[in-house]
Amino acid sequence: MAEPQRVLEPLTAAAIFLVVTIDEGGEAAVRDLLTQHPALQKSVGFRNPDTELNLVIGIGSDAWDRLFTGTKPRELHKLPAYDGPKHTAPSTPGDLLFHIRGEDHGPCFELAKMIATSLRGYATVVEETAGFRYYDKRDLLGFVDGTANPIGDEAVQSVYICPELDPDFVGGSYVVTQKYTHPLEKWEALTIEEQERVIGRTKLSDYELPDSVKPPSSHIIMNTINDPDGVQRQIVRANMPFGTVGTAYFGTFYIAYCNTPSVIERMLERMFLGTADAPYDRILDFSVAQSGSLFFVPPIEFFGNLPAAPADVANESDPVVIPAFEPVIRANAAAEGSGPAAGSLGIGSMKGSQA
Repeated sequence: MAEPQRVLEPLTAAAIFLVVTIDEGGEAAVRDLLTQHPALQKSVGFRNPDTELNLVIGIGSDAWDRLFTGTKPRELHKLPAYDGPKHTAPSTPGDLLFHIRGEDHGPCFELAKMIATSLRGYATVVEETAGFRYYDKRDLLGFVDGTANPIGDEAVQSVYICPELDPDFVGGSYVVTQKYTHPLEKWEALTIEEQERVIGRTKLSDYELPDSVKPPSSHIIMNTINDPDGVQRQIVRANMPFGTVGTAYFGTFYIAYCNTPSVIERMLERMFLGTADAPYDRILDFSVAQSGSLFFVPPIEFFGNLPAAPADVANESDPVVIPAFEPVIRANAAAEGSGPAAGSLGIGSMKGSQA
């Protein structure tokens, strides 16, 4: 299997989620930035070896069509919107996802800043969320989040694409992101027992409630997906709480990896559209979906050998200079007695600079 991006990492103390849309004419610059992965991460992480800095990049369906020719991942498409009897889940724009995480917020911020600066004038950050680990991996509702994640070989089989699923993109994954906000005053008005019935687990000890006690609208039941042969389908969540106390703006950034988005989409259908036994997932009375996007996460080798660009994308041999780095590039060129380096973004290894 091709070397995958580091999707299966333990939950870290900090994370930053950047969702970006590509500006008109920004395709060549974005392609150049993609070739810098994983050098971008290393440029920050090498100076902070104890922070376990990690960067995962995802590419949306529309962006794929604008950036590349040739074969497209089989199940890459826009995330559907879900309009249920009481709650809705929007489908929002997202061309690129940068999932940055580590044990220290500082290096995460530095890497996010580097990416945003590199793309200024070529792409727009449409969603930026800084997450944090809360107590013993709990969300702001007070429950442990991610208990059902598979581990070991089961996680590998659930997240990474195998040859049977898509032989052209073995080692890749899909990822779905959603931003949920929580009306905590409403949630905290419930008793502990009522909260536990909403989730389907005990709050303190994190035990799953017996089937005789769990309501059919509980979050656990609504998110349990079984194959026709009874085998439960798994995904790997890396959700993080976020919030600002001054504005009482609290929530969960939901991010889930899988080898087929159909599993997550089936979960969302059940949550928002309901089942024969429940009209919707009861947690939605306390979790409001604000965004939703689907991305493909290519294996590492993809970034070193991108598919050819469409004919209408600017020739990548033309100069593509980021304004913030232009003084450095010009100074280097003047010292070398030449013009600006062709085709260089001036990032990392100074791709395209003259010797």
